[in-house]
Amino acid sequence: MFFILSKTVAVLLRPSILLCVIGVIGLVLMAMGVRWRRVGRTLTIASFAALVVLGLSPLGNVLTHALEARFPKWEPGSGAPDGIVVLGGALSPKMSRLRDEAVVSNDAGRILAIARLARAYPQARIVYSGGDGTLLAKDGAEADYVLPLLDTFGIARDRVVFEPRSRNTAENAAFSKDLVKPKPGERWLLVTSAQHMPRAIGCFRQAGFAVEAYPTDWHTELRYRYRPSLDIVGNLTRLDSAAAEWTGLMAYWLTGKTSAFFPAP
Repeated sequence: MFFILSKTVAVLLRPSILLCVIGVIGLVLMAMGVRWRRVGRTLTIASFAALVVLGLSPLGNVLTHALEARFPKWEPGSGAPDGIVVLGGALSPKMSRLRDEAVVSNDAGRILAIARLARAYPQARIVYSGGDGTLLAKDGAEADYVLPLLDTFGIARDRVVFEPRSRNTAENAAFSKDLVKPKPGERWLLVTSAQHMPRAIGCFRQAGFAVEAYPTDWHTELRYRYRPSLDIVGNLTRLDSAAAEWTGLMAYWLTGKTSAFFPAP
C-alpha cells in the first residue's frame, strides 16, 4: 500500500500538479452554471496566480539547497572504502527498453561515480541497487541496463553485483544489506544524488547498514543566493522535485523507514 500511495497520491501533492488540478476544477465549476461560476473563477485565477508566483520565487531552490547541503562532498583522506553501493535512478528503464540501449536520466552522475570510484579503488566491491520503481512494473529492472555502460567505461562486469528487486529507497537499503552482508568495521560508500542523500542515509541507518555519503548531481550552487528569477519552468521543476523529497522524508519517518526526519552526518 505504501508503494502504491507513493506513486499516486504523492504525485498529486507536487505543487505545480496540485495547482493545475485546482485550476481544472475551477474551469469545470465555471462551466456548471451561474451558481458555481464565481467559485470556479476564483479557483482558476488563484491557481494561475500561485503558479506564476512560485515560478518566479526561489522557493524551489531554497528547499533543494537545504537538502543538497546536508551532506558534504566525500573526502578520500580516511582511506580506501571496502565497498560502494550505487542507488538506481540514473537510468530510464522505459526509454532504455524502447531504445534497446542504456538511456541516462538527469541523475547520470551516479553512473559516472561508478567509473571514477572503480578506477580509484580497484579492490572495492561495487553494488548497483535498482529495480523497476514504476507503478505497473513493466519496464524491467534498471540494473539490467547498466552492463553496456560498464563495458564502455572499461569496468569488468564481474566487479559489479546487481540488486534488481528494490522499488524504493527503503528496499534499496534492506536488499543491499542482505546481498553484501557488510562486516563490522568495513567502510561502504553510498552513491546517490545530493538531494536524495538525507533520505537514503536514513534508510540505510534504519536497516543497520553503516555507509558514508558520496553525493552527486547537485542542482544548486555551493553558496546559493536566494533571489527570484525568470526561469519559471526550471523553478517549478525544482520545487516539485524538492517537495517530493521533503514529502518522502516525512512519509518515511512516520512509517519507520528512516532513522530520523532529516538525517545529518
